[in-house]
Amino acid sequence: MADSHPKMETTILPVDARKLGRIYAVPSTREDDILDDLAIEVDEHNTDAKHLLRAAEQLKHSNIPVAFPTETVYGLGADATRSEAVRGIYKAKQRPADNPLIVHFASLKQLTDLLTPSQATGIKALTNGHTLDIHDDDPIPAIYRPLITKFWPGPLTIILPNPPNSQLAPEVTAGLATFGARIPANLLALALIKLAGIPIAAPSANASTKPSPTAAEHVAFDLNGRIETILDGGPCDVGVESTVVDGLCDPPLILRPGGVSAEQLRSCAGWENVQVGYKNAAETAGSQPRAPGMKYRHYSPRAPVVLFEAGAGAPTVEQMRGYLGGNAKLGVIRTRCWTINAGDDGRLISTSGPIQNGQTSVQREEPGGFVGLLATIRSTPQPSRTITAHNIPAKSSLFELLDLALGPDTAGIARGVFAALRELDKRDVDAILVEGIDDTEGTTAAAVMNRLRKAAEVNVAG
Repeated sequence: MADSHPKMETTILPVDARKLGRIYAVPSTREDDILDDLAIEVDEHNTDAKHLLRAAEQLKHSNIPVAFPTETVYGLGADATRSEAVRGIYKAKQRPADNPLIVHFASLKQLTDLLTPSQATGIKALTNGHTLDIHDDDPIPAIYRPLITKFWPGPLTIILPNPPNSQLAPEVTAGLATFGARIPANLLALALIKLAGIPIAAPSANASTKPSPTAAEHVAFDLNGRIETILDGGPCDVGVESTVVDGLCDPPLILRPGGVSAEQLRSCAGWENVQVGYKNAAETAGSQPRAPGMKYRHYSPRAPVVLFEAGAGAPTVEQMRGYLGGNAKLGVIRTRCWTINAGDDGRLISTSGPIQNGQTSVQREEPGGFVGLLATIRSTPQPSRTITAHNIPAKSSLFELLDLALGPDTAGIARGVFAALRELDKRDVDAILVEGIDDTEGTTAAAVMNRLRKAAEVNVAG
């Protein structure tokens, strides 16, 4: 079906956060190292600062969303308090209207200011008989305080009650009584939100159902002509979206796996018994999703994805031939155990022995708190996107196999998997065969497999 969305000129604006000016945390009266408030002094004569100020003005006054980087993936942002602006997100992405949006804040103060109306009524809570502990001087339920102290700014979204007479546009919550909130650990994102002076609703900056964007070029590929501005802050560090948690129920639930692991959550007071909630009935057809990514098919390139679960044998040449179409070309994404085999045993891809978890993944500990964020502007090495082409005889016909190896490191796989899907899709392959990883080794691996299962049309069991 032809795209009826009116075309506009899309501009990519490069911004280096190190050149913006002075960005600093306002001194806090708290003992813990959290981002209570943020201050920014930009050099208005600097090109990078001009680009950022332009995007902030668009967020404040335009109904056309702006794409910007976070530490997880690129987001598509709009003023969360204006309905017409939020509807611009759904229009640009062609996103289902019952899929709620996460709201991004530059500081804890900005979030508590939005929640302040709840103080007047005193929310006593309501989910599964669990009573919320909300103090007069803190509208955020106390269950979240340990998570905020440890993980914000960072790849964690918390589900909060939408206050009476909320400033949020109703389209943000998609009719729910709650909304998701997070403070991103990306200086460019924080500066943009602070300069705009408004909470920013922002799902991933891709066309709905497509792989999430981890670079500005991915946003442009999907949304060229649908938005005006893409801020290019370089590749994203994490590569999968934030973890979404619901502390308004007992026990608390993980609604979406992401950049913060279940093990990390369970180390926090009140979260020792957190449960996985993203495989429950909320994901079934007809249910309204409680958080983004719970219901609809996501992360899918144009080519069908064939996911081989951890432990599944590598496909033979003849099995691969069954996935061929008119282009006589397949893509393969290798991770842990598949190796290219030049032998004559009927296999091009062979399976090596299992690699121990301790050898495959080194979880990188990020600096804690906002002081660590300010001190370090990360430049994370990105996984190789080198594609090797092989011409493979298959009985009487030939086909081309495009091989992309992400390597065994879990964090590297997470950062590279969406880019790998997009890179192979651009080569017009008939299908993409993906070597899965063990999703029981940690929430980063679980997040990767959660996305791949939503992307896959065919799933080969281990």
